[in-house]
Amino acid sequence: MKLSLYNSLTRKKQEFKPIKPAAVGLYTCGPTVYNYAHIGNLRTYIFEDILKRVLIYNGYAVRHVMNITDVGHLTGDRDMGEDKMEAGAAREGKSAWDIADLYTRSFKKDIKHLNILVPDVWVKATDTIPEQIALVRILEEKGYTYRTADGVYFDTSKFKDYNKLSHQDLEALKEGARVERNPEKRNPTDFALWKFSPQGSKRQMEWDSPWGVGFPGWHLECSAMSMKFLGEQLDIHCGGTDHIDVHHTNEIAQSEAATGKPFFNFWMHGAFLIIQGGKKMAKSEGNFLTLENAFLENDTNPLVYRFASFLTHYRKPMEYSDESMEAARNGLLHLQNQVRQVAAAGVVAGQDINAEFKCKFTEALNDDLNMPRAMATVQEMLKSTISDTQKYGTILDFDRVLGLRLDQLDQAQALPEAVQKLVAARQQARQDKDFATSDQLRAEIEALGYQVQDTKDGMAVVKK
Repeated sequence: MKLSLYNSLTRKKQEFKPIKPAAVGLYTCGPTVYNYAHIGNLRTYIFEDILKRVLIYNGYAVRHVMNITDVGHLTGDRDMGEDKMEAGAAREGKSAWDIADLYTRSFKKDIKHLNILVPDVWVKATDTIPEQIALVRILEEKGYTYRTADGVYFDTSKFKDYNKLSHQDLEALKEGARVERNPEKRNPTDFALWKFSPQGSKRQMEWDSPWGVGFPGWHLECSAMSMKFLGEQLDIHCGGTDHIDVHHTNEIAQSEAATGKPFFNFWMHGAFLIIQGGKKMAKSEGNFLTLENAFLENDTNPLVYRFASFLTHYRKPMEYSDESMEAARNGLLHLQNQVRQVAAAGVVAGQDINAEFKCKFTEALNDDLNMPRAMATVQEMLKSTISDTQKYGTILDFDRVLGLRLDQLDQAQALPEAVQKLVAARQQARQDKDFATSDQLRAEIEALGYQVQDTKDGMAVVKK
């Protein structure tokens, strides 16, 4: 079945054809580990996880590389400002290396909570300094670089079609008002390949190079890493939409200038998470929520957020509010109850998959990862007249993509004795049609951290 994906490079949906038959090289821009990942960041990683699972569902072998940015990402949009790692170290009174380790571990915990498949290759920017220096030397030999007082820069005027991904008007483009201008740059879009350490001071992260002691620019690492670990299999490169105008545009320029070959055939980008008030969630805005303070501290299953992300297409902004998360919580609980009901019939996992619904589900996925349509197919299947055996086998097959751990629902811990007594009392009150008492008992159960849902088949109670 044909897989179509939206390619930011061509601005249209295209049939996906890998460079090598039955194999896909996938590169996803990882976190800058100077702070916790916020749930807006994590939405992008969920989209990328769905992409990876869909590729596998279609029979491809996927080699997935993700970088960890632990040096070189500056606070300014155009290579000005302070290194975010150094800023994080100063903020918390730790070394930059300790900061990187702390937030890398935190990020890995987050993706485990969200049941995101781990990459085949994790690679830190600080582990590929020789490869990054080698790439700068190639660009230097080909005449694409020049030196300033603060570093070695890529001359974007020498690269044809610099804006082929961003489609920016380069004549009108000026350096952002939020950053200090660099008078030595030849063009506003020129970017740092190697930054020099400030004279008279020693950075925590710095290395010797042919041009002087310093550190690599942020954009350089992704080019060096992807070419090192994916080689000729540069199929799909992913990130957030905020990477299009600068980071990914610069990756393409430096990579294609160095190799003379196309750098990734498909570029895919996830849209922002929007909070109430219409702003995107961002650390720079001070309005970000983490998985910890938005879900885990409230005893809410992080898979609620994963489920919520399925209800909006990855290329559309997703709204975050208490109301939208409550709706997602109820939606996930409803789905879990439906699965429990068909599993209770003694069905063996994966015993029978309905071909018609699998085809509809795959068609939705293969239409540029149309998860809202795929979720509609899930409900259509579960409400259909096919057997419980087929329903259970089919939903577990679908969960290879959904990643909601629907095969583990029967492994949930038994309810505490105090909750069991309240549940039994509420069941009796419902039988007696004492709805006031039933409502009171429901509130007591939920106050203990459990979700109650009444269905046609009875009452379901699960940990929030």
